[in-house]
Amino acid sequence: MDIFEDKVILVTGANRGIGRALVKALLNHGVRKIYATCRDLNTMPSLDDDRITVLSLDITNDEQITTVAVLAQDTEILINNAGVINAGNILEGDLEGMDNDMSVNYFGTIKMMRAFAPILKKNNPSKIINIVSIAAYSPLPSIAGYAASKAALFSATQSVRIELAKEGIAVYAINPGAIDTDMNKGSDWDMPDPESTAVKILEYVADGKFDIVPDEMGQGMYNAWREDPAKLSKIFSDLYYGEISE
Repeated sequence: MDIFEDKVILVTGANRGIGRALVKALLNHGVRKIYATCRDLNTMPSLDDDRITVLSLDITNDEQITTVAVLAQDTEILINNAGVINAGNILEGDLEGMDNDMSVNYFGTIKMMRAFAPILKKNNPSKIINIVSIAAYSPLPSIAGYAASKAALFSATQSVRIELAKEGIAVYAINPGAIDTDMNKGSDWDMPDPESTAVKILEYVADGKFDIVPDEMGQGMYNAWREDPAKLSKIFSDLYYGEISE
């Protein structure tokens, strides 16, 4: 994975879950610098490595995005990991929660790509790695706003991949299934840990794979979708009504 060697990388949502795991994994691959960002620096774990620069960043805050972009002009790889999830279905779910999902997962990530595209063009060859979700293919109704925001992000990622293809910027979409992070706390699903997931993500990126499903659960769902989208919808339907009946 020498494609990460001596690179300068910015990771959003680096304080927990897949973001934190990616930071740790990247440190094992000879990176030159990592900008590790999150909204609340009090939640950032202690990472004893002088290659890490910790920055405060709320990706819905335009001023903070501008500030971080100015400070991180040497960024060569942007990893858009920051995200939120709000429970609720389409007909009865809290609209404020759905709005927050869209503001962070979709518009916040778009704002990051817009702010860093000129930087990445200057520092090319470079990369954007967007952490999306397997829910982008077929939403689970109990997190319908989240799924919709990730479907929108997946579409935007495909679009910006085409836009930036001739600029020396490669754009990757990561669509994990359920991972054992704080977002899925309390679930009784058999989920992989974020550390092994992060390693898989980096391996697939190094192999030049642009649309990545890094875990077995996600791959099973993706394969069902590829065979027939209705099959994945049925999986989510069974999960949804199984949860309701309990």
